[in-house]
Amino acid sequence: MIRFIGRRILVALPVLFGILFLVFALARLLPGDPCVAALGERADEATCAIFNAKHGLDRPIPEQFLIYLQEIASGDLGTSAKDGRPVTELLIERLPATIELSIYALFLAALVGIPLGIISAVRRNSAIDVGTMALANLGVSTPVFVLGLVLAFVFAVVLKDTPFALPPSGRLTAGTPVPPLAEVWGLEELSGPFRVVLDLLSNMYTVNALIRLDGALFVDAFTHLILPTVALATIPLAIIARMTRSSLLDNLGLDYVRTARAKGLNERGVVLGHAMRNALLPVVTIIGLQLGGLLSGAVLTETIFRLGGMGSAIFEAIEGRDYAVIQGFTVVVAVGFLVVNLLVDLSYAKLDPRVRLG
Repeated sequence: MIRFIGRRILVALPVLFGILFLVFALARLLPGDPCVAALGERADEATCAIFNAKHGLDRPIPEQFLIYLQEIASGDLGTSAKDGRPVTELLIERLPATIELSIYALFLAALVGIPLGIISAVRRNSAIDVGTMALANLGVSTPVFVLGLVLAFVFAVVLKDTPFALPPSGRLTAGTPVPPLAEVWGLEELSGPFRVVLDLLSNMYTVNALIRLDGALFVDAFTHLILPTVALATIPLAIIARMTRSSLLDNLGLDYVRTARAKGLNERGVVLGHAMRNALLPVVTIIGLQLGGLLSGAVLTETIFRLGGMGSAIFEAIEGRDYAVIQGFTVVVAVGFLVVNLLVDLSYAKLDPRVRLG
């Protein structure tokens, strides 16, 4: 197992390097001048010369890339040219919203999608199967921005002043205090990676509330997440349901399933205890890929519901030609993808004993 993890990490390093190079090159191919985007009307020739020298933009592109690699190796993600703030600080502010939303969305997608896929496979070609797959196709084909606006209109306007009303935007009700965990636990002087983790947990409001057993904060943060979670989970839910149905149908037609039925096992034991376990491998792969996609930043969902997550931060950085923010956030997304893929591979050995990681 240790050797397998080590090999996967070694294989992932060239992939990560390639991603860094592509993002670095593509960011500089964007039309527009970073100085003009950051300073606007104040961007005259002399000011831009100072700006470019300050941020190293006056150096040759290869030299800029080498400097960037040295900064990444030392754990420095750079400083935003637009805001003048460290990219790490921006990540601590924006990343928790995306992680929180992605986890809830994927949990909902798996919780509903897998049972729907199982029911459709067991009742193949029945009215339930046809209806479920029709809804799955509708979910895949409905754009997030359409579904998000419809949900916001229904639950915030049509159902206003009813018990079913839900907040259409934001992460919390205005004025709701969220004490940082470092302050609550008297760890204001803490620094380094532990402080970063603590601040990330503090900005994940539902996690913060659970840790401090603050019921009011949890309910407020959770109700604000319901609509964006449903909007973001719809497409992954449909994909998971269809993949579960397809994979389970393939396994239900195999010899070992017929043998299990011939031995007198009940249908539930045959489906869940035998066929479904083998059918989970492609389903787990799809779930891992969906989580990676969600972590890359649900730009439309975060924009519609004004969540201020990582997706909207990357969009703003691209508009403002803020290279450091684009590159820093991309590094985090790339590492997230690689970690998720590693966890998916490790889960194969647990789900299917025929898979050996050596």
